[in-house]
Amino acid sequence: MARLKLSLDSQSLGEYTMNKERYTVGRLADNDIRLDSPAVSGHHALIINILNDSFLEDLNSTNGTYVNGKLIRKHALQDGDVITCGHHQLRFVDDLSSSMANAAAAATQVMTPSEHKAPAKGAPESHPPAKARLQVLSGDAAGHELELTKTLTTIGMPGAQVAAVTHRADGFYLIHLESAQPNDYPLVNGTSIGIATHRLHDGDVITLAGIKMAFLASAT
Repeated sequence: MARLKLSLDSQSLGEYTMNKERYTVGRLADNDIRLDSPAVSGHHALIINILNDSFLEDLNSTNGTYVNGKLIRKHALQDGDVITCGHHQLRFVDDLSSSMANAAAAATQVMTPSEHKAPAKGAPESHPPAKARLQVLSGDAAGHELELTKTLTTIGMPGAQVAAVTHRADGFYLIHLESAQPNDYPLVNGTSIGIATHRLHDGDVITLAGIKMAFLASAT
């Protein structure tokens, strides 16, 4: 389970376990994580947790939200990321991700060269797509394309239905963020993705907020 470690001027102020879907960060008392500082906006940032994924979004704060020293609007959080709001820092700790990375490293170290098997002759190699884009298939914007160049790209219509496409080392994934109606999830090839993170494949057709778009990927 993911955690946030709060500090100010290198002094630890507490820890928050990410056991809810949404956490607001800000100066006002109604925030889940309250930062009592005039440098922090009333409602400064939002963290959304869906299964094993966590997303950070700046809520149009006055002084901005930073991750690892870089100003962000939206960001897919990774283990070890340091969020800065005003003078406060929140270190994101993903215990599951860290454990999986350690296990993978250990497994790689004990493998002998003979265990790294090459694909059979003539068999296609599996390469995660390095580049991708969305092509709008319906509506007034039909034919337009959106290059997926960021780690996290939000798509859809705020107030109606919003999702995000995340770019990871092993490919691109679609995840539901919000919708006006309960249990109204994006469709991929006509099937609801539910609350799960859905891996995208070249040619998949996404239906979101009444608009259809094709996911087009390239391995090079």
